[in-house]
Amino acid sequence: MKKIINKTEDIVPEMISGLVKANSDLVKQIDGTTAVVRNDSKFAEEKQVGVVSGGGSGHEPLHAGYVGDGMLSAAVAGEVFTSPTPDQIYEAIKAVDHGLGVLLIVKNYSGDVMNFDMAKEMAEADDIKIKSIVVDDDISVENSEFTQGKRGVAGTVLVEKIVGAAARLGMNLDDLAALGQKVIDSTKTVGIALHAATVPAVGHPGFELGDDEIEYGIGIHNERGYSVEKIQPSKELAHELIKKIMGEFPDQTGNFAVLINGMGATPLMEQYIFANDVLNELAADNISVGFSKVGNQVTSLDMQGISLTIMKADDDWIKMLKEPVATIGW
Repeated sequence: MKKIINKTEDIVPEMISGLVKANSDLVKQIDGTTAVVRNDSKFAEEKQVGVVSGGGSGHEPLHAGYVGDGMLSAAVAGEVFTSPTPDQIYEAIKAVDHGLGVLLIVKNYSGDVMNFDMAKEMAEADDIKIKSIVVDDDISVENSEFTQGKRGVAGTVLVEKIVGAAARLGMNLDDLAALGQKVIDSTKTVGIALHAATVPAVGHPGFELGDDEIEYGIGIHNERGYSVEKIQPSKELAHELIKKIMGEFPDQTGNFAVLINGMGATPLMEQYIFANDVLNELAADNISVGFSKVGNQVTSLDMQGISLTIMKADDDWIKMLKEPVATIGW
């Protein structure tokens, strides 16, 4: 295993320290935690619902890369592929509560759901108004080793973008939670892997694929998917994922948003080839795409692969997705 690290036990705190030092105009670290909070001049003056997310590290730029004006108020980093602790989440909640409440955006993994719920109870005991929504956009498999029900994957960043935009516009906590749930329900993702990720503390890939094999339906923690197949041209991969995802949308009129997401070790060249094939096929099927984005948004360390997220989006959501933000990663 070759990694640019010092000690495996220092990976997350050193990553957060470096991220904050390199982007001190956008974020600052909450003392005694691996959580970051907005550090821009607007934050202290704004009266809006706080938006907090987080999860295990290894998915960068998710979540810390989306802290800033127009997206998240704070993000909490756990150890690699491990949920942050309730006390750290609680510190982030307190740091962003301006009296209008806090919304938690949680990916659907057992540890994340449990620890965010515990932090939520701690906040409620302090009379902080708080709600949570759980992202479960992965339609690949119904259950996996990390979760009960569908997993939360790349669609999470679209949820954070729309919710963050609505919070900036002054939407109240109840309406913001309802909006977030509607976005989650309208967002579907499937991923593929050419090569599994290597967790530094383990030292070898999480699973093995042959030189000519790919796996459909992988998760962002090296979870296996639903099928191992021979490698195919990009057009065939795009067709398979589009067919699976669009089958989830009985109504295919109106606008859709598309996210092509690199899993960590896939060159942008290949991501754009795949994007070209996805967008060409959707256009040929008369699917209207009002927003599209390509790049590494929700990664899995050094996994070689790609995911496709498609969201059925109304005009307001498309507008929110296009609004400029001040973050590291968007």
